[in-house]
Amino acid sequence: MPETELTGAETEAWLLAFADRVIKDVDELTELDRQAGDGDFGWNIGSALKRARANLEGENPAEVFQSVSDTFLASGGTSGPLFGLWFGRLGAGPSAPWTVSDLAKAFDTATGAVRRLGRAEVGHKTMVDAMVPATEALATTGTRSWREALREAARAARTGAESTSGMIAHRGRASYLGERAQSVLDPGAVSVAWFFESAEGA
Repeated sequence: MPETELTGAETEAWLLAFADRVIKDVDELTELDRQAGDGDFGWNIGSALKRARANLEGENPAEVFQSVSDTFLASGGTSGPLFGLWFGRLGAGPSAPWTVSDLAKAFDTATGAVRRLGRAEVGHKTMVDAMVPATEALATTGTRSWREALREAARAARTGAESTSGMIAHRGRASYLGERAQSVLDPGAVSVAWFFESAEGA
């Protein structure tokens, strides 16, 4: 039987897997940001997720995502508040286990909020380049299994993140570097891909 509803416990496992991935490979994010920013992205997101690990709680996905939001809102840089907003909007989803439809609606709302606040679109070389394809994959999937839907979202997010190599940044510190940062993957987009890929371990 396919898993048709994502529970709070599975969401906690997902976020723990994401935290583990970031903490393990934080130097990769730091190096990407060193080449295209001010080098603090890895430290900021890693610190936020270390705090989040100690505060994860919730009976449903919305409550779990909301418990993560504040730790990102309190972190430094521009990406921390954007992730905080993203998780906070996910925290406004249904107070019950989530179906694939619930996932699609929640991520559509959350990603839309990030796009508006960051004034970023696909092609601007930001986390949005991974968020939007993943969100679109959730909206168009034909499966009722949340696990398979998130696999499709992860593939789309990975493709989106990889596409940032070759882009000229339009937002953030990388926009000041122009062609000098063109070949560098955007660390925000990479971390979003890691987030969706971590659902496999939920």
